[in-house]
Amino acid sequence: MSDLITVVQARSPLLAAFPLLLVLGLMLGARWGGQRAGLAGWLAGLIVAALAFGLTPEVLWVSQARGLLISLVVLWVLWPALILYNLVDEAGGIDALGRALEALVHDPGLLLVVIAWSFSGMLEGLAGFGIPVAIVAPMLVQRGITPVTAVAAVAVGHAWSVTFGDMGVVYETLLQLVEVDTARLALMSSGLLGAACLLTGLAAARILGQMRHWRAILLVGAGMSLTQYGLVAIGLTPLAALGAGLAGIALALALSHGVRSAAALRGLDRSPALAGAAASYGGLAVLLALITLIEPVRAALAGVAWAPRFPQVVTSDGFATPAGAGTALRALTHPGTLILLVAGVSALGFRRAGLNGPGNGQRALRKTARSAIPATVGILSMVGLSALMEHTGMTQLLAETAASALDTTFPLFSPLVGMLGAFATGSNNNSNVLFAGLQDHIAALLGIAPSLLVAAQTTGGSLGSMIAPAKIIVGCSTVGLRGRDGEVLRVTLPYGLVIALAIGALTLLLAGLPTR
Repeated sequence: MSDLITVVQARSPLLAAFPLLLVLGLMLGARWGGQRAGLAGWLAGLIVAALAFGLTPEVLWVSQARGLLISLVVLWVLWPALILYNLVDEAGGIDALGRALEALVHDPGLLLVVIAWSFSGMLEGLAGFGIPVAIVAPMLVQRGITPVTAVAAVAVGHAWSVTFGDMGVVYETLLQLVEVDTARLALMSSGLLGAACLLTGLAAARILGQMRHWRAILLVGAGMSLTQYGLVAIGLTPLAALGAGLAGIALALALSHGVRSAAALRGLDRSPALAGAAASYGGLAVLLALITLIEPVRAALAGVAWAPRFPQVVTSDGFATPAGAGTALRALTHPGTLILLVAGVSALGFRRAGLNGPGNGQRALRKTARSAIPATVGILSMVGLSALMEHTGMTQLLAETAASALDTTFPLFSPLVGMLGAFATGSNNNSNVLFAGLQDHIAALLGIAPSLLVAAQTTGGSLGSMIAPAKIIVGCSTVGLRGRDGEVLRVTLPYGLVIALAIGALTLLLAGLPTR
């Protein structure tokens, strides 16, 4: 027994990693869904934290209350987004959008890549939280792609756009977390994410079996990367991902024989379903853009906020989490509120246009509940585990151990730290909250420009969206893959690791450090 106590009290990094390894093992090996694996990981985290990391009742309730607030922010997007998606789908709008892209991009193989990569990135520019995967994966399924492949392709394809997505919210939060040269951080982030854009496009093409289009993908990716870099360079970060996605679609149209595309545009099906879908998602884009870009409007609406404060808590072995406000709930500027508003207006408009038949609204709500309830369980458990690990020092121990072991080669693995945070929390934003300060500190110790490692951190967090169970669950919820998100993770994880290491190699090169 004394030996066991000694091992338990050692605060082993392996013990700290055990809950995450368990989740991975159950999803990859046992093929459990995220909701079951997340609950198992949360219970394992609870046991490990109590035995080895000084968990107290106060630390437990504060960590889980903070995690619940983070979950509510995500779920307040998930449920409205699924309601809007199902309303548009019941009206035939999703199929009409797919047919419109099909009419414009004449090569079916290139079309699949554009949908999974450029179109999903454009949607990420409007609102993140897994919405692009939830919307775009069904479009691929309608084009004959299997559900697992569809979710995996979009999860990988949209990952380049997450840092500058959601109208720049993630990046703006990052700026509040670290004190670095902001101009240099912007250019380094957009540069590394530009490389990620090329790699995710090629990876999505490989998943979809469309690598024969690699030349077109490189051209389109270069245009997307340069567009994002240019918009960031001139200070339009809220529009960077949106503009890059639109540029990708436009370049794909040009490569798909511009004259024929122009003719197709003139003869495009102008059905009420297509008009309704365009009005719904176009109206959402306009609302988001107006609130984000018109500073007086944003400031006035953002003033309506609830951010409960939590006391400082200290584990029994001395790890302290300072007192402070939890995640702020800004009801009037939150994407979920705007999405729900658009959903309500869309439902009325569809009814007047004759697109909402008897029972369409009820079917949309039932489909939403069937998809969102399991996703909600998975998100609550995974975010709860993340908050528990953060408040007991488990997450910090993992990152510090990696930094100590890797020393001057740390930049190679810096994006993997960001990816770990996104996997654990389901969010690039939360990954940055966890690790941006640590990356800044390590950069100072190693004599590297802090903006470089912080840029690598947020790039890795962005790429982590392709392996985050919380994001994959959202995508699976709209294509009938409840409980099968582990199958998607088996596809996306190798791509995520390879791309993150490629970005790490670029980071190491930029840091000017030896490879040995």
